[in-house]
Amino acid sequence: HRLILNTKAQQTVLHLAAERGTVEDLELTDVVQQGFGSILNVECGGPEPGVGCAGRGIITAINFLEEEGAYEGLDFVSYDVLG
Repeated sequence: HRLILNTKAQQTVLHLAAERGTVEDLELTDVVQQGFGSILNVECGGPEPGVGCAGRGIITAINFLEEEGAYEGLDFVSYDVLG
């Protein structure tokens, strides 16, 4: 992730949704960053370790991306999941 974006951190879907009150208040441009080789990156986020379920963040992010049409026109999608 750091090598693709040339940065250490990216705002997460869950963090931005919490700041704004709901995921419905987000736009794709809020969460998608373009990196090396035009690779598009999204970080779903999750609860602090030991609190809650990481699956919640994954489901929320994927549903948001599907509803916003984020998968249209992509050649492939890769997920890096905890565990």
